Amino acid sequence: MKITRSTLKRALDVAVAVPALIVASPVMAATAVAVRLSLGGPVLFRQERPGLGGTPFTMLKFRSMLPEDPALADSDDETYRLTRVGKFIRATSIDELPTLWNVLRGDMSLVGPRPLLMQYLDRYTPQQARRHDARPGLTGLSQVSGRNALSWEERIDLDVEYVDNQSLALDLRILLRTVGVVLKREGVAEEGLGTMSEFWGTLAEQGTQAERAVTVEGVARG
Repeated sequence: MKITRSTLKRALDVAVAVPALIVASPVMAATAVAVRLSLGGPVLFRQERPGLGGTPFTMLKFRSMLPEDPALADSDDETYRLTRVGKFIRATSIDELPTLWNVLRGDMSLVGPRPLLMQYLDRYTPQQARRHDARPGLTGLSQVSGRNALSWEERIDLDVEYVDNQSLALDLRILLRTVGVVLKREGVAEEGLGTMSEFWGTLAEQGTQAERAVTVEGVARG
């Protein structure tokens, strides 16, 4: 029986996720208490994200932000919603620990393009959409190459590069580099922002989307 790369990758995911969840359980318990005391309930953040082929799944993370305040909707990024606890668990990537459950379930892999937002699906170019040809990952090539300090185009280009060059050797190199990135707390947020800006598409696509928006608005008013 031939063992495929995808089979070995899945075996690696399970082999790492199970002991990682066990070892991290005391940290997760302490984090749950800290989040509850500083942010209230619920402790976990659940959001639908696109998985392999764009198929949605529910991703789990520890909450790190206060609920949205409509009165502050136009404020710069999400900075006003981040508490001291939220900033700490994001900087140390502790907020990502519940995502190991997604890896164990098979929604995600340890390594792959990060699962972004569902509304971004219509904003990708055909080339950029190829990032969904691989199962999304807890970490990935863009995360160890600059993380949120990179531009959106740079991040997505690295995601597609990963899809085109997938191998277990590459996954292991990315996992090792991830340790260093987490310890150094590099690229946690875009410069001047609490997390990262919204992706609106490439510059060429932005013009097309703006034209569509004007057309739709004109039709609505007509």
